[in-house]
Amino acid sequence: MKNEGTVTSKGQLVIPAELRKALRIRQGTRVRFDRIPGGIAIYPKREDDIDALRGCLAGLGLPPNIDREPDREIE
Repeated sequence: MKNEGTVTSKGQLVIPAELRKALRIRQGTRVRFDRIPGGIAIYPKREDDIDALRGCLAGLGLPPNIDREPDREIE
């Protein structure tokens, strides 16, 4: 698989559609750039994975003994 792009005069780079789709990179996805020997590695940041988990435990309810648990202070 050969994927190439061209850097614009503003320093912008288009990520090929095939890679965007495979890595779930959409408009607004933040990416991280790492310098590696001989080049640059680009990684999508995965905050969206955390957002995808939001609410996954909803509806499970609280443990039955939650009202009997004493309040605890963190020292």
